[in-house]
Amino acid sequence: MAPLLILLIIVIIFCYIYAFIGGFTDAANAIATSVGSRALSPTAAIIMAGVLEIVGALTGTAVALTIGKGIVALDQITLATVLAALLATMAWSIITYLYGIPVSETHGLIGGIIGAGVATAGMHVIIWSSLTKVLIAIIASPLLGFAGGALIMWIIYRFFHSAPARRMTLLFKNLQRFSSGFMAFSHGRNDAQKPMGILVMALAIYFGWQNPSVPIWVILSVGVVAGVGVAYGGWRIMKTLGMKMTKLSPEQGFAAETSAASMLQAASVLGIPVSTTHTITSSIVGVGAVRRISSVRWSLVLDIAISWVVTLPVTIFLGWGFAKLIGIVV
Repeated sequence: MAPLLILLIIVIIFCYIYAFIGGFTDAANAIATSVGSRALSPTAAIIMAGVLEIVGALTGTAVALTIGKGIVALDQITLATVLAALLATMAWSIITYLYGIPVSETHGLIGGIIGAGVATAGMHVIIWSSLTKVLIAIIASPLLGFAGGALIMWIIYRFFHSAPARRMTLLFKNLQRFSSGFMAFSHGRNDAQKPMGILVMALAIYFGWQNPSVPIWVILSVGVVAGVGVAYGGWRIMKTLGMKMTKLSPEQGFAAETSAASMLQAASVLGIPVSTTHTITSSIVGVGAVRRISSVRWSLVLDIAISWVVTLPVTIFLGWGFAKLIGIVV
């Protein structure tokens, strides 16, 4: 078997491993608020999220194409570059998962691609016009998530402040089951496309595709693997988002999920890979702050924010290092 074909097979295997890891480390993003508010049991939430993750993954390819051909120039990188990017992303995801810290899979993947690409071909490999949109979204997504969550929560308080507590709890427990499903579906539509994009990148390099598209078998297979990863669960991060950051009521969980899922849908339509972690976490902080500023554990929020800031430079460095190491071995 030709060495290049062997490398392609290795890269494909790691693409599916990345899809699975992304599923179970990001599972909490879709279901943590519904579990934290007790609208759903952990088992029911994980099963629902796993199914809707697959459904969401089948609804578009715009984000996958941005990842696959919009970050670095494909004609200047190799399969070894793709493998290095994957290794950098997964290494950081696993490290942060072990400590229960929710970080952005999007930032990790983009950082890994940039670092490995620069190590392979230099700074000119970066497609700045496309990358700039993604970097703007990195900054804007937590701000919009916070504002959206706070606004929805304010509207709920404005119109339901005189409603009996028991009736309000029952109403929003039922509504949150729908918002949790919307969040899981939106997560699949944006996040599950990222491993699709990196797999398309590898296939385009190997087969010399000039204008890559996403084959149906890639959509189906990656969607299923990501869904299985979500079903595997991410209990440590779920506890951080759903229980430790602020105590969530059903109406707060509904507000946070609705805000975050709406942002993910808009970004998916525009083909912009955004961080599900950023949007849902900032939305949770927004709804908690509307209730009472002191109800949010700001020290924990600060720890998470620091992890967000360091993710991009760390994964750029890891991508660069893995690319240089693989270059020596290969």
